[in-house]
Formats: sequence, C-alpha cells, structure tokens
Amino acid sequence: MADQTRGDRLFSFMTYSVLILVVIAVLYPLAFVLSASFSDPQYIMSGEIVLWPKGLTLDSYSKIFHNSDIVRSFGNTLLYTSLGTFINLLMTICGAYPLSRRDFVGRNVIMALLVFTMFFSGGLIPTFILVKKLGMLNTLWVMVIPSAVSIWNIIIMRTFFQQTIPGELQEAATIDGCSNFQILRKVVLPLSMPIIAVTILFYAVGHWNAFFNALLYLSDKSKFPLQLILREILIQGQTDDMIKASTESAIKQQRAVEGIKYAVLVVANIPMLILYPFLQRYFVKGIMIGAIKG
Repeated sequence: MADQTRGDRLFSFMTYSVLILVVIAVLYPLAFVLSASFSDPQYIMSGEIVLWPKGLTLDSYSKIFHNSDIVRSFGNTLLYTSLGTFINLLMTICGAYPLSRRDFVGRNVIMALLVFTMFFSGGLIPTFILVKKLGMLNTLWVMVIPSAVSIWNIIIMRTFFQQTIPGELQEAATIDGCSNFQILRKVVLPLSMPIIAVTILFYAVGHWNAFFNALLYLSDKSKFPLQLILREILIQGQTDDMIKASTESAIKQQRAVEGIKYAVLVVANIPMLILYPFLQRYFVKGIMIGAIKG
C-alpha cells in the first residue's frame, strides 16, 4: 500500500465506492422486503418502513401457512424443481460427455446442430401445439420435459470435461477394462463436482422461478407452482381466500394484502437462499473453468 501512487489510491477509492453503492442497491430491497413482511401493514401503506420493521407481527405469515393454495403450490414447486433439475442434470451430462471425447465420430456436426437451436426455434405456437399433441397439457411433465436441457449448459460442461479431465486418465481407465459408462461414473463425475454444482444451481433457480410454462400449459389450480400463485397475489390481487372479507373492512383487507405480498416474496426466495451457500464454494471454479474456450 505504501508504494501506491496517488492515481492508484484514487482508483482504489473510486472502485470501492462504486462497489459499496452496488452492494447497497442490491441488499436494500431485500432488507426492505424482509422488514415489511414482519411489520404491521398500516406502517407499510403509510410508507414508514425504511430499514427496520415496525409493529412487529407474524400475521402475514400466519395467513400464508393457513392458506391451502400457497402450501400446495409450494409443494408443487419443490417437486418440479427437484425432478426437473434431476432430468436436466442427467441429460446435460449425457450430452456433454460424449461431445467432449475426441474419439467420438461426428461430434462437431452434432455440436453445430445443437448450437443452431440456440439461435432458431419453432416459436411459441408450434411449441404449444407439440405439447398438446404429446398429451402433456395440464400434467406434471409439461413443467419438466420442454425445458429438459440447456444447450448453453452442455457447452459449459463439455468444455469443463475437455479442460479438466486428462485424456490420458480416460485412456488408462479403458486399458484397465472400464466401459464408457464406467469411465463416466468412476472417473469423470467424481472429478467434476464444481461444474455439476454450478449446473444444479442454474437449473434449480430456473425451475424455482419459472411461471411462464405453468401460465401457458396448466389450467388446474391444484398443479400451479408457487410463482404462479405469487403472480396472482402481486398482479391480480386474488387474495379472497386468504382474508375473511366478510368480517373485515375494505381498509383492513387492503392492509392485509400488503403484508401478504411481502411475506410471500420472502417464503418464495428462502429455498434458493438456503441452497446457494452449499454450492457457493464450487461456483467460481466451475463457471470459470467451464467458460474457457476449448
């Protein structure tokens, strides 16, 4: 630090200042939502919540967990996320591993065809018709099959395999009598935890936040994911089932709706916030190595 020039110190000061502002801009909305979810709704509506909760109460959370639609949709989202992530990871590994092998004939042609689909697709209406013809409308599978694999994630994982797993190691396993599946299971996957963790995080977050497919393909409310119920609460204001409108005044009802909005936002984000710390130590290594052009 002592040998830094004045320009270096000025640059460091500006860098830290900008980063601190970015951190505040990112964290403050989260802190506000958390505080509002524990606050009395009258303070929310009057704009008195700045950082700390006022009129500490758990009424909004009580209304949420006593509402069957939210509890059921939370379970649906857990199912869609876990099953969908498993299918995504399985297909990504099965696609990336052979494409990373130099002895796989035609891998460049297949890779070109896969990349082509990243830029051109059939469109929304043909996709809807296909889903309907396959009989997946209003079923569990419509939430996991149409988004079963990401070409971008295949490219990242393939690059990781090429850059990290030595070809000599795979050749040695072949000499020892391992089949391709045994090489994948016993050699490649144990050495690929960073990219696997990153892929799980990408897919899980995508499934957890997904609502567009549900909006298009699901008509049975009992199959709705949490994000679709949250959309109804935030945009359409469909909270009649959560609030006893016949016994509350319009003002109290509006206050309760405000509290419920913030409480649902907190509940909807908790699982991903819990998942991230377990995968964080793999994240930087996996995404950096997987992103190297190879």
